[in-house]
Amino acid sequence: MSRLVMPVLFLLVAALFCASLLIGPAALGLGEQIAALIAGKGEAAVLVMRAIRLPRALLGLAVGGALGLSGAAMQGFLRNPLAEPGLIGVSSTAALGAVLALQTGLAAAFTLALPLAALLGAALSAVLVLAMAGPRGGALALILAGVALSALAGAGTSLVLNLSPNPFAAAEIVFWMMGSLADRSMTHVALAVPFIVIGGGLLLTMGRGLDALTLGEDVAESMGLSLRRLRLVLTAGTAMAVGASVAVAGAVGFVGLVVPHVLRPLVGARPSRLLPASMLGGAAVVLAADIAVRLIAPDRDLKLGVLTAIVGAPFFLHLIWRMRRVEA
Repeated sequence: MSRLVMPVLFLLVAALFCASLLIGPAALGLGEQIAALIAGKGEAAVLVMRAIRLPRALLGLAVGGALGLSGAAMQGFLRNPLAEPGLIGVSSTAALGAVLALQTGLAAAFTLALPLAALLGAALSAVLVLAMAGPRGGALALILAGVALSALAGAGTSLVLNLSPNPFAAAEIVFWMMGSLADRSMTHVALAVPFIVIGGGLLLTMGRGLDALTLGEDVAESMGLSLRRLRLVLTAGTAMAVGASVAVAGAVGFVGLVVPHVLRPLVGARPSRLLPASMLGGAAVVLAADIAVRLIAPDRDLKLGVLTAIVGAPFFLHLIWRMRRVEA
């Protein structure tokens, strides 16, 4: 069964990626869409396929993969099934950076100001978390530092909204924080994907270390595993992958929490197998959710983060209920 998981996920992601390219409000035939995408035939069709749908599909693939992979890595390192990428404060600080760019008007003056500010916020989060956790800080120190930073960044975002003199700017901030892949361009792809690829590559190298960590920290260290190095790789990889995702897509929640839980039993609960499976699973979930928002409300701008929260929150409650029954 576990051998079939990766091929099935790969085929699912490929099918959803193609569907994301072909589904949309523009009334284009299948042949017309393929000709525009591959051969560049038809000015209007080329604009729709290459400037609107292709960036959206590529970002869905990259953002979903980053969130799923980061969630699996975080749960494996902390050995906590409730851990998710935002636990170390990356999502909150990246959102705060983007909110400041919107509030100060930098986002309107410079196209890339918003994602660059979000990336800067994510990088600052990684540095602060590592500094607060200390060189020998364990999982608990990392969690506490991340929670404190998340709370501080959340308070900063609320303060910006509270003091915003412009209701239109406040509305723009709120809508951005709901998460969306709409109206993204290849410029956003070029900015985010390199960080996601580098961060994801770092996280994928953690597989053997996380396998050893399942035996306990003392046993893992006796096997030659450096927990300090593993923590550094986790923080740097998550900061780059999730920070870049938040920078271009806003807050898309529950993907990093739900996907590893669904796939863990299918891969034998081994972190080294769960990491690539969660990367593909996350990509499939975000692509499917982005297709769903276009089909459910084609005339309304239904936000991607809203849909993932509607689906993910009940799963989270089910997880808590199941854990309570096991403990009882």
